[in-house]
Amino acid sequence: MALESALETRSSPPMIEVLLVLTSLSRLVSGTRPRPAAAALVAVAVAAVGLGPAASPAAAATIPAGAGSYTDARPAGTSGPTTNTGAPVTPKLTTAARSKPVPTNDWWTSLAFQRYGDNPYSTPMYGHPLTYQAKASGLEVGYPTTPAVVGDGRQYEYAHKADLTVGLSGLNSPDTKADAWSDWTVTPYWADGSRTFRATIGHGMPFVYAKGSGGDARVTTASAPTVFSDQGNVLGITVAGHHYALFAPSGSDWNVSGTAITAGLGSKDYFSLAVLPSTDALATYRKYAFSFVTGSQVAWQSTGSTVKATYSLTTEAKEGTERGTLQALYRHQWLHTTDALTPYTYVSPRGAMKVRESASFTTSQKNNGVVPALPASSGVDKARLTGYLNEVANASDPFSGATDTYWTGKALGRLAQLVPVADQIGQTATRDKLLGLMKGRLQEWFTAGGAGEFSYDKDWKTLTGYPASYGSDTELNDHHFHYSYYVYAAAIIAQYDQAWAADSAWGTMVKHLIRDTANPSRTDSAYPFLRGFDVYAGHSWASGHQGFAAGNNQESSSESINLSAGLVLWGAATGDNALRDLGSYLLTTESEAITQYWFDADQQVFPASFGHDTVGMVWGSGGAYSTWWTANPEEIHGINVLPVTGGSLHLAREKAAIKRNIAEMERENGGPAQEWRDILWEFESLSDPASAKSKWDGVNGNYTPEQGESKAHTYHWINTLAAVGAPDMTVTGDLPTSAVFSKNGTRTYTAHNHGSTARTVTFSDGKTLSVPARSTATSTGPGGSNPDPEEPGEPSTGNTFRLKSGGVLTTSTGDPAGTDTIASADGVNRDGTPYRPTVYEVKKVNGKVASGAATAFRLRVDAGTKVGLAPQVRVSYDLTGDGTFDRAETFRYFATDPVNGWEEYTQASGVQAATGSLGELKNGTVRLEIWNALGNGTSQVQTGTDAAVLRIPYA
Repeated sequence: MALESALETRSSPPMIEVLLVLTSLSRLVSGTRPRPAAAALVAVAVAAVGLGPAASPAAAATIPAGAGSYTDARPAGTSGPTTNTGAPVTPKLTTAARSKPVPTNDWWTSLAFQRYGDNPYSTPMYGHPLTYQAKASGLEVGYPTTPAVVGDGRQYEYAHKADLTVGLSGLNSPDTKADAWSDWTVTPYWADGSRTFRATIGHGMPFVYAKGSGGDARVTTASAPTVFSDQGNVLGITVAGHHYALFAPSGSDWNVSGTAITAGLGSKDYFSLAVLPSTDALATYRKYAFSFVTGSQVAWQSTGSTVKATYSLTTEAKEGTERGTLQALYRHQWLHTTDALTPYTYVSPRGAMKVRESASFTTSQKNNGVVPALPASSGVDKARLTGYLNEVANASDPFSGATDTYWTGKALGRLAQLVPVADQIGQTATRDKLLGLMKGRLQEWFTAGGAGEFSYDKDWKTLTGYPASYGSDTELNDHHFHYSYYVYAAAIIAQYDQAWAADSAWGTMVKHLIRDTANPSRTDSAYPFLRGFDVYAGHSWASGHQGFAAGNNQESSSESINLSAGLVLWGAATGDNALRDLGSYLLTTESEAITQYWFDADQQVFPASFGHDTVGMVWGSGGAYSTWWTANPEEIHGINVLPVTGGSLHLAREKAAIKRNIAEMERENGGPAQEWRDILWEFESLSDPASAKSKWDGVNGNYTPEQGESKAHTYHWINTLAAVGAPDMTVTGDLPTSAVFSKNGTRTYTAHNHGSTARTVTFSDGKTLSVPARSTATSTGPGGSNPDPEEPGEPSTGNTFRLKSGGVLTTSTGDPAGTDTIASADGVNRDGTPYRPTVYEVKKVNGKVASGAATAFRLRVDAGTKVGLAPQVRVSYDLTGDGTFDRAETFRYFATDPVNGWEEYTQASGVQAATGSLGELKNGTVRLEIWNALGNGTSQVQTGTDAAVLRIPYA
């Protein structure tokens, strides 16, 4: 959770160094590790400021919501959103935007949420590849490309530093307001009485689209620019080593005078600029200079076991007829698209961004299933589990003294995990007692006027629970964390009592929490669209105001996942498939972002100078090996695991990363976990169940559970996985509430059917499972070998091969790592035609074409410091081994950078050409060729590693 008040900036220094120290903290609730009332942080050059007196609420009215209710004014003595000194604050919007629900918790929210009285503009905003900050004279624009490792090595950042400021001559606005926004773009607005200025910016956008009146277009550079191209209304400049193009209307002319660059707009009101990946890209970018982006929107679809999402920009042609554009994809996006990408790339804190020449692209991922509980297994001793269950159900205070929204939520989550476990072993009385406890506490919160209640803020269009905690009231922090537990608990109740979940009963209040945190509607006048979830960044943000020099942040990505899992289960239990599918989209998308940006599973994101394998927090500017309250490695690693639920199975996709994560924790910790040992055992069990069980057995239940966990759930989790094996993420079901596990060649299939009629679940390996109405079913079958899949992944089956030096494709994973040399193109364009290729081949391959599959590869290449090289791959299939290749697929080349270090080349580059057709392989031959399509120099390709992999579309 984000205790953002402890790391706020007023003057927005160029660098934040976060140094974590453990201090003596106020205790919110009893227990071994409550979260603090104030963060245990020292921020270099950033002061922590306390809040002032609470604002006085108006007289409250009670708003009915089914059987529940909420108020339209805060309880006496409480606060809503404030500045850092405690003064009440309302959204900073233009008249045109004032009636629209503002999306707090976004990458740009400081435009609308003025956290500091002396900064009416914004704090740094990280759009990637560009960074921005609003000033009186316009918009600062930067492109940070060199990381700094700060805070005693605990944080890496690509901090905002202005290369230039874009605005109008003479502009001196007293403030900047949010004027318009869409899914990942925003338009800030400046006005000083004589001039007005707007600039549309966004994630993945190399362009800034400017409109203004009352003055000439003006760009002020941070240092004297070098002009590399002057074409009148098109000017190419280099500032601080970064290349920009400035585009004024036709007939205009840019004038350079020192650091001031101006152009008259004549009768027009528009101009634009772009950061270029290289100077030779100017012609391409010029083509789209006047195709102004006016909006952005994602559309998702969950079909069978696949989640697809299309990201689209709307544009307006200011000159000519061109309506296309260029957009840079994050790593979590380009890994999962087959759409064509250009050779252009950008640097970002999330690794390389790749450029697409189109107004849209589509990603496709396997749906990560969510189950109410792990399946029944022989590994669980029912008598022992019953004892653990009774400890919780019969506790004198099952809620452990919780009074605020967060700790109440944690207690609800702990109980919710035990309901299906008790049901599974026939302890129906315990199940019903737990359900009764959950219902009672939720109903108290869902009824206005009690010790805990929800209040709607009409200015900020948000629903806040009181007593609040961790700035959920004054800063609008963490609503998706807190409310995730309420939604998840309600989903478990709905599984057993549909009447309770009806709109006429308590379902309407549950839906208010969903609308506040994950509203799927863009036309709802009461709540914003997906408040905390950044659809383009692929994850949520925790700070409501985004008021930091490092941008916004999220610590506990797993509590964000908890909300998505709750949506899957609530939607399934209430028959709302649209909401269920929203949960699947959010979970699947954020899962990949967590994999890449929190755990760096492919080891392609964190800078080489950053000495950690994971981060506890992701910031707009980078990441930090830290939490908001402690430097304890157990909690740094565990905060992105808890709560452990049937929605945590997605973590098992990257088993090697889990092993690295646990190993690093133990190194940093000086030994195995002690405080959060149960959370970390459960995490380890997703990759190595036997090791986790040995640690559980070693203490024999003699430990103190993490406050949201219980011995009952941990015992069931660890011993079930020890019996059925880790999740097998190579196989998916066509029902979102299904999962597969694998151990010693046997797969265990499970699914829960929330519907009123029986249904058959079909899994991607052909297995079918009949599931009665409102029941869980489990079955076993052959297959799997404790998989550790990757996309395409470490070889575990006969359709996945590693490149082995000597020209071999092999299913073996025991060969040593190495490198092979790729011959030079000798200065000739070899695009599409192999030239002195390095060849890898395997013979006597048998298999049938797998429906819906495609050739996939993952290679690491390095051109060293050579400029303009472009490795290219062709994969060919000789179906019968007769020497004639029946199918050949040539992929677009990968343009390497002239910097020492491995770069990743995958099938995401797109198929350039394909001939012939696939068919059944009968003693066939598969060949991979790689050559340099461009340039004059050799390059290298890795062999014998999990980044030297070819996967063929065969079963």
